[in-house]
This record gives sequence, structure tokens and C-alpha cells, in this order.
Amino acid sequence: MNIKEIEEEIVSEFALFDDWMDKYNYIIDMGKSVDTLDDSMKKKDYLISGCQSQVWVYPEYKDGKVYFKADSDALITKGIVGLLTRVMSGQPPKDIVEADLEFIDKIGLKEHLSQTRSNGLVNMIKQMKLYALALQTKHQN
Repeated sequence: MNIKEIEEEIVSEFALFDDWMDKYNYIIDMGKSVDTLDDSMKKKDYLISGCQSQVWVYPEYKDGKVYFKADSDALITKGIVGLLTRVMSGQPPKDIVEADLEFIDKIGLKEHLSQTRSNGLVNMIKQMKLYALALQTKHQN
């Protein structure tokens, strides 16, 4: 599946909930299902700055695609980064860098987060795109 198809899938899932408390609970449940990162990957190099909680995103490049693993010490944040990894992991670097990630606005995520969590979301996206760009550049040469 490409990024747009995964985004559409997520938008459909969130459309099942009428109220934002149910959507928060769904995000928290997603956080519970995200695999925990090995401690060797929880290094300062992979820590996303500007987040209210600690969030680590670990990128790998394999067969022309970028794969992300992520973790957080807060379940809601772990669920949010889980959504981002679901959308961007296993995609070509170019697609990740160019992704609009419209699903965030379509499900109303940004407007329902606190200012600090919203800033953290922006920083997670920015860092994941930077990882993709760096891996793309590294593997083109």
C-alpha cells in the first residue's frame, strides 16, 4: 500500500468514532500495540526534540525503502508516533519526503492535541522526513 492508501484507511477507522474521547482511546490502544524499541535504539541520536514526552524514532533503509521503529514513554504519544510509522514505514524515501500527511487534518488530530503535543507531532514528522532524505541521499551515491 502507498502512503495515500494507508492514510485513507486511517481516516476510515477514525470516522467510526463520533466523539474525541473515543478517538483518544483508540490512539492509546494503538500505542499499546506498538512494539517497544530495544534499549540499544533508545539513544539520544534517535530522540525527537521538542516533544512533551520522550519519543524515539529509529530509521532503517532496506531494499530502497525506509522502515521506522518508534517508541515513547507516554501511551498517547506512542499511539501518535505509531500512526506516523504506519503511514511512512516501508515507503520509498522520496514518497516520505513529499508526503502531505493529510490524514492528520482529516481526522482532526492536530486541533485536538495540546500545543506541546501538537509541536511534538510536527517535530516527529520533520525528523522522519529528514531521516528519509538523509537515507535517500546516502543510498543514491
